[in-house]
Amino acid sequence: MTKYLISFPSAAMEVPEAELPAVADAAHAVVQAAKDAGVWVFGGGINESVPPVMVDADGTAREGTYPQTSQIEGGYSVLELPSYEAALEWAAKIAAACRCAQEVRAFQYDPAS
Repeated sequence: MTKYLISFPSAAMEVPEAELPAVADAAHAVVQAAKDAGVWVFGGGINESVPPVMVDADGTAREGTYPQTSQIEGGYSVLELPSYEAALEWAAKIAAACRCAQEVRAFQYDPAS
């Protein structure tokens, strides 16, 4: 089976504040459904109040990130699924719960992971 990253940036969620509890409940229900189906690997939202840190090969840590990844935020789910079609089906469920489109990407197969 292949692992799939299903994600969205924070800016994609244009939900009125009053509706956020309903969105959270719907998202938690989809996560529970994925767990019940045995396809959930992990997921969550990026804590945007904690700045990214780069750690060099020598262990030096410094605030910042790669320029091309400065916009990594939002929500992420990793599911292990039997097919790309199944990934699209789960992405549709997550999109409905979060009320925004989801990006789907497949992880490369690595027999050691």
